[in-house]
Amino acid sequence: MKTAAAMIHNFNAGPSVLPKEVFEQASGAVIDFNNTGLSILEIGHRTPLFQSVMDEARSLVKELMNLDDDHEVLFLHGGATTQFMQVPMNLLNENELAAYTDTGTWAIKAIKEAKLFGHVEIAGSSKETNYTSIPKELSISPTAVYLHITTNETIAGTQWKDLPYNCGVPLVADMSSDILSRVLDYNKFDIIYAGAQKNMGAAGVNLVVVNKNVLGKVARVLPTILDYRNHIKEGSMLNTPPVFAVYVAMLTLRWLKNLGGVATIEKLNNAKAELFYSTLDSLPIFKGIVAKEDRSYMNAVFVMNDPALEKEFLDLCKQEGMIGIKGHRSVGGFRVSMYNALQYESVVALTDLMKGFAKKKG
Repeated sequence: MKTAAAMIHNFNAGPSVLPKEVFEQASGAVIDFNNTGLSILEIGHRTPLFQSVMDEARSLVKELMNLDDDHEVLFLHGGATTQFMQVPMNLLNENELAAYTDTGTWAIKAIKEAKLFGHVEIAGSSKETNYTSIPKELSISPTAVYLHITTNETIAGTQWKDLPYNCGVPLVADMSSDILSRVLDYNKFDIIYAGAQKNMGAAGVNLVVVNKNVLGKVARVLPTILDYRNHIKEGSMLNTPPVFAVYVAMLTLRWLKNLGGVATIEKLNNAKAELFYSTLDSLPIFKGIVAKEDRSYMNAVFVMNDPALEKEFLDLCKQEGMIGIKGHRSVGGFRVSMYNALQYESVVALTDLMKGFAKKKG
């Protein structure tokens, strides 16, 4: 029987694991923020106290992504789901065309919202493989206003490895589940959006990186709160920001910088994924369902060759402190999320458990 002191290994898909030092700093700030005698939860968002938090958070994103002066960093409400709507509202006229890739649950949701604002063409789809791969060939109309991709499908367990930087049109990406997990040429994207609750912090805030040059081209009148230009002008302070969520994001970004930045975390993430997938492939009792070249390094999905053993394995995981292993309700099986803050030792513990279970049943 597990004791309360036993180690917990958090493989949740989101909200997900955060660095221990971020928890410690954030919890302290709830009581006393920067020795002010005030809680981070009660400081005025337009005071110098919070302005320094927002400034550092935005500056850290620019530094970690190595962004040029054309790209602005915003911290907004609403999560990535709001961006499914806000992107086409700001970029796509009713008589214009946007290209979208259809790679799974989150791409489908983005496509649905875009159709409310203009025409959508599917530039590439993996529907025929039941979303177990990433499309290798894209067909993009030269008249498309932009191409939208979901860089990592959290539920399907797929990830773009060869990014379509040279697609010929502005590139938009939902990076909610692999933001800042690997080195990319972030300046090649015209809009990046990502909910913070997987790799960047706590739920409640959404990162948007936008190239100013793609804005201001739609004919429609935009609601004030949904116009990116207004948020840029006001430095993400157009309305009261989600103060605590921005603070936790800032702490997480600071942790990533101190660790060595994106190149360092990429090496750690690669090591975790390689250990997990090599173990998975070595044990016939388990089966990976994603094309090997498209496997996500953030969300590994797999099943058991004998479904009758799934509950027993899940019970064992729970007993040993492996949290969040059960697959998404829409697909079943198992899902292991290995975000930035997940320690390598947690993957070692899980793979050892898998080997022991396979040996017992073999």
